[in-house]
This record gives sequence, structure tokens and C-alpha cells, in this order.
Amino acid sequence: MLEKEFKYYLDNQEALVEKYNGRFIAIVGEEIVGDYSSEEEAFIHTSEKHKPGDFLIILCEPGEGSYTQSLHSRVVFA
Repeated sequence: MLEKEFKYYLDNQEALVEKYNGRFIAIVGEEIVGDYSSEEEAFIHTSEKHKPGDFLIILCEPGEGSYTQSLHSRVVFA
């Protein structure tokens, strides 16, 4: 689900950052359908024309930080 949109973002990240750095972009297929200052604004406006689940909203920033998370745990197994 949304692999096409995510691949489009990864393949074009450098050019997209030049244009939309720091903005939340909405992607449908291989098309940017909007750019917004907040994730909430992006969702509200994009869902007016597209069904949730049919679009990807991502913070447009350089590097992997915009699409990865590191989770740490202090659990110790003995």
C-alpha cells in the first residue's frame, strides 16, 4: 500500500527538497497534489479530493530522517 508514492518520493527526494523543503507534501501516484505547513492541514485538504489510504503525506526534508524512526528500549533479557 502506497509503495508507488513512497518510491516516487525516494526517487525524487533531492528535487522535491529543493522545492518543498520543510513542508508536508501529499503524493498520489507519482504526482504532488499539494504542499502544506502542517500534517493536519495536508490531511484535511487532501482528503477532500482523495480517499484516505490513496495518498501519502510526508515531511519533505533531506536525508532519511523524514521517513525513518529509531525506537530504543531499556528492556534487558536475562
